[in-house]
Amino acid sequence: MRVAMFGYQTWGHTTLRTVIESDHEVVLAVTHPPSEHSYESIWSDSVEDLARAHNVPVHLALTPDDALRVALEEAKPDIIVANNWRTKLPRSIYDMPPHGTLNLHDSLLPRFTGFSPVIWSLISGAAETGLTAHRMDDELDTGDVVIQRSVPIGPRDTATQLVQATIDLIPEVLLEALGAIESGTAVWTPQDLSQRTFFHKRADIDSRIDWTWPAEDIDRLVRAQSDPYPNAWTHHRGRRLRIVEAHVSQGIYGGTPGRVFIHEGDGMAIVSGPNAHLGRNRALVIDAVRTEDDDRTIPAAEYFPRGGGYLTDAP
Repeated sequence: MRVAMFGYQTWGHTTLRTVIESDHEVVLAVTHPPSEHSYESIWSDSVEDLARAHNVPVHLALTPDDALRVALEEAKPDIIVANNWRTKLPRSIYDMPPHGTLNLHDSLLPRFTGFSPVIWSLISGAAETGLTAHRMDDELDTGDVVIQRSVPIGPRDTATQLVQATIDLIPEVLLEALGAIESGTAVWTPQDLSQRTFFHKRADIDSRIDWTWPAEDIDRLVRAQSDPYPNAWTHHRGRRLRIVEAHVSQGIYGGTPGRVFIHEGDGMAIVSGPNAHLGRNRALVIDAVRTEDDDRTIPAAEYFPRGGGYLTDAP
């Protein structure tokens, strides 16, 4: 089939590479200009560079415009494949090719519709994430599903590991979906939208630690903000402190949430959770940190030579 690819960053790059290396023909690559946004400057393999290296026509756009419509009309694709395209496409675009638009979304739809689905999946305590190939429609990530593949979320997995695992699924899912569509054997399953969960874009404040959360939830937040993502953060003695590594304590600790309490092993136990004054919660044990003025990773025992003081929301 003649394929027009819409995508960005490593997700789009992997999708484009898969189609280039397949029996299908890439007739147009549509991507966004480079960005300095913290979540867009990582996983930043260039769709534009890959397309130009293979003599694929490129259209750069932030949003759909008249020039894009003209480019598509001239390319005459049989299908659009989209992965990590960042703005909504109108029906006049996504329904233009005979087979419409196949979108790849890194969650098990209808759960974790929207943005940063792998990170939100990990934070929320989901048992699995994955990749869904579905038909694009008027809403975000709500179209009929043709293929899904799952990835289990292990007890110590990080977002970095899970994102890579879902990216690794792209060739298998995409080629199977395109083959079924081309042969006319694709089975499209409507989503049960009563089960839909919809998550917003992540911003700096979404990585701030709330010490009234249970330690298990904070531990997932820290793992969801693993390098190269902006780390989960708090404040200590008026300075922002990035939590690089942590785990849930063995012991039960009571007091006020955020209290820098006592060493447990090589880490520092921080009182955490709701009703912490009742002494029923486990603590978050911080293993490694970074300060805003020193990008090196500092072991917790070095940064916290002793207990005392508090970790807080604000300076």
